[in-house]
Amino acid sequence: MRYLPELFAANARWSDDMRAADPDFFAGLAALQSPAYLWIGCSDSRVPANQITGLRPGEVFVHRNVANLMVHTDLNCLSVMHYAIDVLKVQHIIVCGHYGCGGVRAALEGPALGLIDNWLRHIQDARDRHRDFLNALPDDATRWRAMCEINVIEQVRNVARTTLVADAWKRGQALVLHGWIYGLQDGRLHDLQTALKSGPELDLVIDQAVQAVQSRYLNVQET
Repeated sequence: MRYLPELFAANARWSDDMRAADPDFFAGLAALQSPAYLWIGCSDSRVPANQITGLRPGEVFVHRNVANLMVHTDLNCLSVMHYAIDVLKVQHIIVCGHYGCGGVRAALEGPALGLIDNWLRHIQDARDRHRDFLNALPDDATRWRAMCEINVIEQVRNVARTTLVADAWKRGQALVLHGWIYGLQDGRLHDLQTALKSGPELDLVIDQAVQAVQSRYLNVQET
């Protein structure tokens, strides 16, 4: 092969290793896809859903984009959600961001980057809603870290407000929404306490999650 032979060689080694560990692995994978989780994450190459959760291929359905956004006009994300909820019948939707997110940083600092500025505008809208809190933080690095958390919480809110999730809850489908954030420096996931199982609890849960972030950062600043 002419290009990237090292990747094909690595793929062959991986395939051989998987079949050695479980001779029926690929046959089972080809026959059925039945993940319990939908992962809406960042496109960042350092945050692979399966690896950081310890899940095997076939166990998590994945959608990734810049800064793990759920935009209500994004037909790509909505189509993934529709298939995951209505066809695969996932029981959990996880929005996972990460500290050190370049998209969040660009939204905070506001450099002119071109086409992607229109996408980052959604983060800037969330930034503006939380401007007083962010301005109270002591430095740009702290604001960046806190905004990575706030962005996840806001995207969980967006997921919950889709007709796809609302309709699933109305028909009694078991579906829980989660907001997590991943640390690049230690490889650990952190729960941002946004677990939602129904529409009526949305505002309370999201408000409490935001308050928890604010309290944690402002208390650290005061001490």
